[in-house]
Amino acid sequence: MTDLFDLTGKTALITGGSRGLGLQMAHALGSQGARLLLSSRKAEDLMQAQAELQAHGIKADWHAANGAKEDEIKGLAQAAQDALGQVDILINNAGATWGAPAEDYPTEAWDKVFDLNMRGLFLLTQEIGRRFMIPRAYGRIINIASIAGLRGNPPGGMKTIAYNSSKGALVNFTRALACEWGGYGITVNALAPGFFPSKMSAGLLAKLGAENIINATPLRRLGDDEDLKGAVLLFASDAGKHISGQVLAVDGGFSAA
Repeated sequence: MTDLFDLTGKTALITGGSRGLGLQMAHALGSQGARLLLSSRKAEDLMQAQAELQAHGIKADWHAANGAKEDEIKGLAQAAQDALGQVDILINNAGATWGAPAEDYPTEAWDKVFDLNMRGLFLLTQEIGRRFMIPRAYGRIINIASIAGLRGNPPGGMKTIAYNSSKGALVNFTRALACEWGGYGITVNALAPGFFPSKMSAGLLAKLGAENIINATPLRRLGDDEDLKGAVLLFASDAGKHISGQVLAVDGGFSAA
C-alpha cells in the first residue's frame, strides 16, 4: 500500500501553489517524494511557500506567471521543462472569483473569471499534455473545481454566477478530456472542495457566518489544512491509476445535504 501512494521520482506542476489549498496539496505530493514547481502571480508569495516546503525537506522550485495570459502560460510550460525535465502531475488550482448580482454582472468580470478559471486552464493543460504527457503516454491531471460547480449558492449567499459557471464548466471539461486523453494513458479527475478557510472564501464565510455553514454541513466542520491531502494523493499516484473522469467533493457532505 505504501508503494501505491509513493511519488518518488515524479514531478508535479501546481498552479496557485503559493498558499491555501495549493500549498496544502504541494505538501502532500512533496511528502510522498514528488519534485515540485509552484506557480502563482506573486514572486514573494512563491518564495515564502518554497521556504516553508524546504523546511519540511521538500524540493520545490517556482515560477511567477499570470495564468490568464497566453504568453506567460507558454513561459510556465518552458520553466517546467527547465526545472523538472518533464511534468508527470499537473494540478490546475489557480482560480478567481467576482461577486455581483447576475442582472448587474460586469462583462469584464465574467471575462476575468473565465479567462483564468477555464481558458487559461485549458491552454496550460493543452501545453503540458502536448509537451510531456502525450509523448510519454503517462500523466495525472487534477483539476480543482468546487462544490459551487455542482449547485447554486444558498439564498442570501454570495452572488458569483461566473465562478459557479466556470467551475461547472470545469467539471465537464474534466469528463470530456478524460475520454479524449485516456488512450494516451492520462488520467483526468477533479476535486470539488467545499468550505475551507482561505483568502478567496473569507468574504463568503463572513457573509454567511462560519457557524451557519458548519451547522448546514453533515460532518459539522469546515475543511482544514489536511483534508485535501489524501484525495489529491489518490488521484496523483498509482493508487488511482484506474480512476478517470471523476469529480470528488471534499466538503464534509455539504453538497449531499
